[in-house]
Amino acid sequence: MLRARHCACLLLLSFLAVAGCAAPRPESGAKSYPLEGTVVEVDPANRKITINHREIPGFMPAMIMPFVVRAEDAALLDIVSPGDQVTARLVVPDTRYWLEELVVVKPGTPDPNATARPLLHGLHPGEALPEVALVNQAGEAVHLSDYRGRALALTFIFTRCPLPDFCPRMMNRFAEVHDALVADRELLSRTHLLTVSFDTEHDTPEVLLAYGRPFQKTASPFSHWELATGTEEAVRALASALALDYYKEEGSFAHNL
Repeated sequence: MLRARHCACLLLLSFLAVAGCAAPRPESGAKSYPLEGTVVEVDPANRKITINHREIPGFMPAMIMPFVVRAEDAALLDIVSPGDQVTARLVVPDTRYWLEELVVVKPGTPDPNATARPLLHGLHPGEALPEVALVNQAGEAVHLSDYRGRALALTFIFTRCPLPDFCPRMMNRFAEVHDALVADRELLSRTHLLTVSFDTEHDTPEVLLAYGRPFQKTASPFSHWELATGTEEAVRALASALALDYYKEEGSFAHNL
């Protein structure tokens, strides 16, 4: 299973799914950052490489996450293997990002004792989600049963996600849906949005309150779209039921999509 210790966020609605990142030529004014790390996985068919990288000062902490390379650099992935230590340049012009100047500085070998975590399949359509207790951005207890009778759109994030194409993009997509729903009185009464953080240690109600407010400008904040967290046990139970697997590693998160 491809792991990305990014600001991993999962979106459960197909009409909000994130498209793959295109990798065009560099653009003038695009921000770029030097990257160093160890290769975890190589996916030449999709021009992707997963790297356990060091901290990128001024941009993001050390994480394990996938990166795309440009089409003209795709051949580089044929000479890179898991365990190799590499350097590259991370280019972030807007909501996209890609690697350039990928270089193997020290060949390596993958851990022969490493084993993949089992895939989670989640519930089948029609099965009930676990009735876990969560806490919203106001510190109020919430349960999924509180939304019974309404269509509930649910997504997972963590607020320290730095890349614009992951959690921030999920939040922006939900903001678009939120604006459309609050503009239709009938839909407003029949729907609700819920964003759950799996960073249960850092993302307190106070953090979620500050993080979520700027995304809600067309209605009273959090009246129709709540942000929530909970105990590790509660969030883990809900995530597992929806096939989201995540685990903490070296101060951040590895997770599936």
